[in-house]
This record gives sequence, structure tokens and C-alpha cells, in this order.
Amino acid sequence: MSTFEDRENAFESKFAHDAEMQFKAEARRNKLLGLWAAELMGKAGDDAEAYAKEVINADFEEAGNEDVVRKVAADLSDKASDDEIRAKLADLMGLAKSQLIDEA
Repeated sequence: MSTFEDRENAFESKFAHDAEMQFKAEARRNKLLGLWAAELMGKAGDDAEAYAKEVINADFEEAGNEDVVRKVAADLSDKASDDEIRAKLADLMGLAKSQLIDEA
């Protein structure tokens, strides 16, 4: 293999790894958001975990975060605004990434 092909393969591998890590971080962030929302709704234990999975699955409806925001906002009703949920999503992304790094 040539040096160019080696570099090309390395870039492709890095791109794939970065995409996978981003997906995992977003899923972890959504789980954390689901657990936060579940606590606001008075859910705990298995009920909270089940709700967190619903939030993770909501992210597959469309690209971006708005599907998650809509789901959580509808479920929380007057307990949190859309803007509060978006801010929580942003805050939790850093936590999700650090958790993934710690697990690696």
C-alpha cells in the first residue's frame, strides 16, 4: 500500500470512529435527559429507565433534536419549557461525552 492509501484509510477510520462516538454521545445524552425528565414526573427505578428508553427512541423520528424536545415537552407539560429542555440537552452533552471517555 502506498502512503497515500494508508493516510486515506486512516482518515476513513477516524471519520467512522468519530461518527460512532457522536451517535453514542447523543444516545447517552438523550438517556440522561429522559432520566432527568422522569424525575420531574415522579418516576423512579424501572419506570424511569423505561421512560429514558422512550426518549432515546424519539430521536429516531427525524434529524436533529426537535423530536426529542417535542416528546419531553409534551410529557412534562408545564414542568419545563422547550427552552429549558434545549438548555438541559446542551448541558448533558458534555456529561455524556465525559462518561463515554471514562468508560473507554
